[in-house]
Amino acid sequence: MDKIAIIDLGTNTFHLLIVEVIDGEEKIIHKEKVAVKLGEGGISEGNINKAAEERAVKTMLYFKDKINEEQVNQVFASATSAMRNASNGKEVIQRIYDETDISIKLISGLDEAKFIHMGVKKALEIGPEPALIMDIGGGSVEFIICNHIEVFWMQSFEIGAQRLLDKFHKHDPILPKDIEKLDDFLRKELEELKVKMDIYQPHNLIGSSGTFDTLIDINYLEKGEDKPDDIAFSLSLEDFDRIFDEIIHKSREERMAIPGMIEMRVDMIVVAVCLIQFLIENNEFLDIKVSTYALKEGLLEAIISKEIK
Repeated sequence: MDKIAIIDLGTNTFHLLIVEVIDGEEKIIHKEKVAVKLGEGGISEGNINKAAEERAVKTMLYFKDKINEEQVNQVFASATSAMRNASNGKEVIQRIYDETDISIKLISGLDEAKFIHMGVKKALEIGPEPALIMDIGGGSVEFIICNHIEVFWMQSFEIGAQRLLDKFHKHDPILPKDIEKLDDFLRKELEELKVKMDIYQPHNLIGSSGTFDTLIDINYLEKGEDKPDDIAFSLSLEDFDRIFDEIIHKSREERMAIPGMIEMRVDMIVVAVCLIQFLIENNEFLDIKVSTYALKEGLLEAIISKEIK
């Protein structure tokens, strides 16, 4: 019997997943996320500020206690965009190691995309037609064009929701002119994605975790339906359009009142849905599928298959 802990130190959220593996069968022992906001107040300047560093250390000490409680025998911690690009990222990683004895691996944007793809494949059947997987993080956004057999192209772009928030969300509610500026920026930054989309023409959009989870929660609650205990969901383009319209026309306080909205998502969700809307407007998608599995589940898969140690 193995107990494995996966820690994903994201730009906005730190995730802890503890799994027991017996004869190849996985059982989730503990799963939680903490809004650390590592990128807040520093990511656009290329550093992690002191307050964010303190929140990170405090959260990792808390995770360490949970890991000890569960008597975990293997821990894998990975850090992504905020740590990758911060001038003091390595110092913060070293401080966390000094205080918790947890070693953190900095993973590249491409590795992040690879593990996200592995996580999504565990949650849902991608199918034979090309699909576009997108994962909106606080620091970076990963795109993977694939079908159930092969990956045609994958890339990570440093245009995550915290960066877009700092750059474009100047008014609340966001103004049409801010969305126009954001769209112009995305058109320029995502030129490579457009080229690949024209080649492979995926008509299925798969969103993983984060913002997409919140959109699913909002959709079920607003319709008064019980959300099933599942790891994959569908969201029609009409339902997305309705929620998008609601989010962009509301202030922070009004967004918090939307059933299903959570504190850790309320700020970044505005630019995140603008990014999703930009993709939908510029491509012919049929619907949106949502995978609740993402990076940490992909990392778990890679550890179990001994792809990483």
